[in-house]
Amino acid sequence: MNHGTIRLYSYWRSSAAYRVRIALNLKGLAYEITPVHLLRDGGEQHKQAFVDLNPQQLVPVLLHGNRVLRQSMAIIEYLDETFPAPPLMPATARDRQRVRLVAQMIACDIHPVANLRVLQYLERNLGVDQAGREEWIRHWIRSGLDAIEETLADNPSTGTFCDGEQPTMADCCLVPQVFNAERFGVDMAPYATIRRIVQACNVLPEFIAARPERQPDAQAQ
Repeated sequence: MNHGTIRLYSYWRSSAAYRVRIALNLKGLAYEITPVHLLRDGGEQHKQAFVDLNPQQLVPVLLHGNRVLRQSMAIIEYLDETFPAPPLMPATARDRQRVRLVAQMIACDIHPVANLRVLQYLERNLGVDQAGREEWIRHWIRSGLDAIEETLADNPSTGTFCDGEQPTMADCCLVPQVFNAERFGVDMAPYATIRRIVQACNVLPEFIAARPERQPDAQAQ
């Protein structure tokens, strides 16, 4: 079935874009990637051509036909509503709330204080050195993962994945967050439930294809 052209504006190491790549892959949707290099020439996300697509100057942006879609969580829910099978949300309201809970603990609480523009502000405006910036990241990631581990370990719906036996929006968010944690040297040993879920995700072809090192712009560092 022809679902119309889908184009994702992405940066290989952006965890927000990574979430959307996973969701697209789980839906079995064909899409084209347009890389947006967040570091080259002052950041391609600040160039006028991209600002016209997204005034926030953030990736990802998804074009679906003539629709311009922004914000990774809203994009994932749009994909789930537009292409219902396989679902990325559980069937019951309570289980959907749990999935949104885990996803938002990542997207709303960890990610906003540890993303590139925050780190650049710490460096350029507050004079925080690299060691200080990396400790900032590790602090907020550990704080968030502590709560997520407890939430998942105490959740009767947690199975192979964050909710049951198929990946959901929560898994789309958790895997990129753990990638970031490992990238910045966070000790993952205390997070047995998180590690188990991420390991189950990372053997699936949809997650493998979404990995940062497999993206077309991965070598353009």
